[in-house]
Amino acid sequence: MKVLLTAFDPFGGEAINPALEAVKMVRPSLGAIEVVKLEVPTVFGKSIERVREVIEEINPDVVLCIGQAGGRFDISIERVAINLDDARIADNEGNRPIDKRIVEDGQSAYFATLPIKAMVDAIRKVGIPSSISNTAGTFVCNHLMYGVLHILSERKELIKGGFIHVPFIPSQVVAKANVPCMSLSDIVTALEAGITAIGEHSSDLKISGGKEF
Repeated sequence: MKVLLTAFDPFGGEAINPALEAVKMVRPSLGAIEVVKLEVPTVFGKSIERVREVIEEINPDVVLCIGQAGGRFDISIERVAINLDDARIADNEGNRPIDKRIVEDGQSAYFATLPIKAMVDAIRKVGIPSSISNTAGTFVCNHLMYGVLHILSERKELIKGGFIHVPFIPSQVVAKANVPCMSLSDIVTALEAGITAIGEHSSDLKISGGKEF
């Protein structure tokens, strides 16, 4: 199995992006799983096109995108991406789309095609907090998740796709009050556990992943 693992460059005034730093540290092979890594720009439009180029080049079995979600305390496995850009801040090239569809004639939403509950379960079993998230936001993370799932839905080959959000790391919250964080080593361990679970589960676990709010 070949997994294309992507991560964004730093954005929003941060000097570092824990998603990118963690992806750099993920082992290039996890058992029978080959991991191909890709840095993508935190830019509307360009992020999707960059991943599209590499999908065409390497034809992976799985595309797993990783992004930073400052303020979250756990590893968040995203369930759904919506066809909407509504940027609170500008991207790294100054773009700030508001209430704009990602794909004009595209579906309203796409669900991740990965075994997301099995991934959460595997991450928890290595002692790291994880849960299913029902919103990837409306910034470049959701933009890329939606764009990738749209690309994969149009291909003849069955390629699975999804997105994981990771928290800040400690160095990012030194001057931030009451903001959760997670060690970089724990994030790496969680990503490797999640990727391994993808290889081990052709279908998802039938366990609760719902939330009240």
